[in-house]
Amino acid sequence: MPRSTAPEPSELPAPPDTTGDFTADAARVGAYLREAEERTAGLPPRRERSPEQQERVEGVHGAARTARLAFVREHGGRLHDALTDGGRTPLGLRELAFGAADFLPGLAPTAETVAAERQRTQPEKEGHEVDQGILFWGLLRAPEAGRRILDAMRRPMPRSLGALAEFRRTGTAALGTVTVERRDGIGHVTVHNLDCLNAEDDALADDFETAVDLVLLDDGVRAGVVRGAPMTHTRYAGRRVFSSGINLTRLYNGQISFVDFLLRREVGYIHKILRGLSGVPGEPAGPFAGGGWEKPWLAAVDTFAIGGGMQLLLVFDQVVAENDAYFSLPAVQEGIVPGAGNFRLGRVLGHRRARQVILGGRKIRAADPDGLLLADDVVEPEQMDKAVRSAAEALDNPSVTANRRMLNLADEPEDDFRRYMAEFSLEQSRRLYSADVMDNLERTWISRSRRS
Repeated sequence: MPRSTAPEPSELPAPPDTTGDFTADAARVGAYLREAEERTAGLPPRRERSPEQQERVEGVHGAARTARLAFVREHGGRLHDALTDGGRTPLGLRELAFGAADFLPGLAPTAETVAAERQRTQPEKEGHEVDQGILFWGLLRAPEAGRRILDAMRRPMPRSLGALAEFRRTGTAALGTVTVERRDGIGHVTVHNLDCLNAEDDALADDFETAVDLVLLDDGVRAGVVRGAPMTHTRYAGRRVFSSGINLTRLYNGQISFVDFLLRREVGYIHKILRGLSGVPGEPAGPFAGGGWEKPWLAAVDTFAIGGGMQLLLVFDQVVAENDAYFSLPAVQEGIVPGAGNFRLGRVLGHRRARQVILGGRKIRAADPDGLLLADDVVEPEQMDKAVRSAAEALDNPSVTANRRMLNLADEPEDDFRRYMAEFSLEQSRRLYSADVMDNLERTWISRSRRS
């Protein structure tokens, strides 16, 4: 690869201090970020830079990120007010991310910048999503702004509202990689991302959240069940698989979004499963503060629940697993943070075992004693259908919904979750672009290419 002869960007002066004045600080930080952009403009793509150029670029990025951190630490709440008309216009993650980019250029990447980055592999990206992580760290850690964001992300998606009438009429919806079917008052959500063992990506996140919305919105559904479809993969042909976690091939190819997947899944459909919907346009408020559109959920685990699949189980009211299934969270081996798994797993397994799973990569078999802490019922594979049906029927009880709500309030206060997600936003965005993750992805990709 030819060595670039473009000039090396010069170092930035120290970032400006914040003064407490939102307007003045926005102007000063905005000018500083414009200067940072000018210092790196015209440079070749990352892989074509000299080591000296890349070192200088990283220095400029570091100084600019220090300025962003200081600004959103001081003004996260005021920024959210400015973007949402004082909270009167609920905005989700995507709208906030790109709204902030327009409001204060340089604070976060524009939609065009993110789209351009998506055309590169993860190791070739500049890392602009780190700046989105900084933004949401500041917004979520501000108590009122963070609560508003969580509330906005629990609203049903426009896609779901558009599909609701047809689902109510037919009781079925085909959503790409997910189907949902109403049978005897139970909403059966089936994941069939067949070519990759139900691995998760941006498209699956959208399909899954739509299915969750439909189950929660349809008055004819009283409980939800999530299960993987039979696979077509050679090794698991004909066997159901719950989830193989994040799609590492898509991550390597730059197709896993920080906002639209890694952050959205935690405060979107996973949070909806736990707490229900926060509001439905055109419908009266629910009987409880924060809305009453919540229902009990059952997970049926066949074969394995890896990574994000295991994370999901931690918000379900009941889990049924076949006795040869296993659970694992290999995020440390991949180099990333396993969503809210770190926040929830200790309550389920105890702190020592949680560290063994997350830090040590320990697998847990459903039939082992610790497996019974993750699954309520472990049965022979041929008994799964019957066990799932029986467990779902037991959840179809109005008192279950009331009691699971109170259990969730006691187990996981929403402000604790908000504070965790603020730190997760910052940590996960950094992890996505860390040197060890890049090395892991490169090694995995090269290894898979050789095997193919």
